[in-house]
Amino acid sequence: MSEAKAAKPVISKEKMYLTILSPLVTEKATALSERNQVVFEVALDATKPQIKAAVEGLFNVKVLAVNTLVVKGKTKRFRGRPGRRSDWKKAMVRLAEGQSIDLTTGLA
Repeated sequence: MSEAKAAKPVISKEKMYLTILSPLVTEKATALSERNQVVFEVALDATKPQIKAAVEGLFNVKVLAVNTLVVKGKTKRFRGRPGRRSDWKKAMVRLAEGQSIDLTTGLA
């Protein structure tokens, strides 16, 4: 009688790069880094397990939790006409104790 574990999603390196679009460097994100969290802009259709697998695969770290939210686009004016910026998704990733991601160096 073995317990059934949820299958970890296996995604390609290309899909990892399409899932994690860029790191977010803001005052809030910097404050979260003191609590062992990193903030990324991710694809709108990315799920939490996909984000976890992508971060673990790209940065070789252990991810404990992923929190996501969709940032709604603002209504702005473009050349005098009202327009709307695109929605985007933000992911706050909590890393295991002692793990860190150095955002100043690029990925190879």
